[in-house]
Amino acid sequence: MTPALPTVQRTDVKFLPDSTRVLLRPFIPGNESRVKSIMGRVMSLSDPEVETMLATVLQEFAGRHTGTEAMFESFYQRVAKFQLTDKEPARNRRLLIGSYFTSEYALECAALFNPSVVPHPDQSNLPPGALRFVMSLRATGEGHISSIEFREGVLGADNLICIESTNRFVSAPDLVTDPSYEKPLFTRKLEEMGFHGGVTAEIIDPLPDEFNLHQLTGSINTYKRRPAQLRRIAAHEETRALECIHWLARSNYEVEFHPEVPLSERIIFPVSDNESNGIEDARFVRFTDDDGEVTYYATYTAYNGKVILPQILETKDFRRFKINTLNGRAVQNKGMALFPRKIDGLYAMISRQDNENLFIMYSDNAHFWEETYPLLRPTYPWEFVQLGNCGSPIETEAGWLLLTHGVGAMRKYCIGAILLDLHDAGKVIGRLREPLLSPNQNEREGYVPNVVYTCGALVHGDKLVMPYAMSDSASSMAIVPLNDLLQCLLDSGA
Repeated sequence: MTPALPTVQRTDVKFLPDSTRVLLRPFIPGNESRVKSIMGRVMSLSDPEVETMLATVLQEFAGRHTGTEAMFESFYQRVAKFQLTDKEPARNRRLLIGSYFTSEYALECAALFNPSVVPHPDQSNLPPGALRFVMSLRATGEGHISSIEFREGVLGADNLICIESTNRFVSAPDLVTDPSYEKPLFTRKLEEMGFHGGVTAEIIDPLPDEFNLHQLTGSINTYKRRPAQLRRIAAHEETRALECIHWLARSNYEVEFHPEVPLSERIIFPVSDNESNGIEDARFVRFTDDDGEVTYYATYTAYNGKVILPQILETKDFRRFKINTLNGRAVQNKGMALFPRKIDGLYAMISRQDNENLFIMYSDNAHFWEETYPLLRPTYPWEFVQLGNCGSPIETEAGWLLLTHGVGAMRKYCIGAILLDLHDAGKVIGRLREPLLSPNQNEREGYVPNVVYTCGALVHGDKLVMPYAMSDSASSMAIVPLNDLLQCLLDSGA
């Protein structure tokens, strides 16, 4: 007899896409002659015309953004090299030129979905039994480009969910101009890409164990200054090695928000070429190292319009983020989810290498993954097409609770759950035969119909708090009695 499923309480909390939340983005034609033509037309205006036109633009877009003039100036600087003379225009003319190379991007006009949730770094000034949380959401706008947004909220002792209010303002972070790199990681990735010794060794070996972009650029320039006859490598091989070093440096970067920007206004928008078409399905986890140090990691899928690339970001405070590539032959697919602590001294990750089955893998380095071990195959009708994880495993006294997603007939996505042995995480000790959550009539319609999906839940008291997306359009939250779920899993067996 199949154990009765626990009762899932859907809440009235809703996260709906809001087309008024717009970000200022560069709008610079790829054709150099067009850029010069636009600048020339603005340069031909008289000073009074510049004053009037700039005032009109600023007035029209007042109340939609903060720091508009600073953005105009920054976008002007991107095209300043196309000026016909070395004489810099007056400030207002620069701002007006910048406005012509600026556009608004509606971050979430298409969807706000695939949430994950973790405890907030700041748990101060809360009533007894309450928990402050951070929720990440995948926001999708024009051109189906995805970015990461955040929300804050508090879970009360009575399971009341209070979400901090948001406004229309959004802010992108500053790109850290001199990011740091760990030499062993950088070298290992270059070796994985097929570069052993040669150019890469001559450039990387002189650098310290932790180096910055300035030092890397200096080492590259030192190498280039060497006489060609001393380089001892074919020109095309040298060019390819240098391109890969530059690519790796650009793909591993850091961003930082100004401290005064509220968390709900912070947007992580695609930066590197790898993610030019979107940052998809971030799975955040609060990771506690063996020494007690806490780091928030998120695995996500970078998409450039042609191929996907799994990446990982890390932060201590949700203000400064470090983004790195995930590496190794096991890094092949979407939906990787890190365990919240090491197991027997190793990092552990749930993954899916084949678009169908679940795997587990272990590594001594969170950035490199080589070996995979089968964990779960589609078995029940609601998951015949595909299995995947729905966020990082959650540690409980009964075992590791892992939410899954299954795809069945008519590409219907449902959320399930399995239980892994606490000491042998590769051993399944419990598995729901039926979905924990299926799309109801109010959740079936959207950009991708018939889908419920989550990228991570958390335990608060005796409840599992599970944010979830509805048909790739909007998001909500549900509450599940934890002990009932664990008992059902144990009764079901593997």
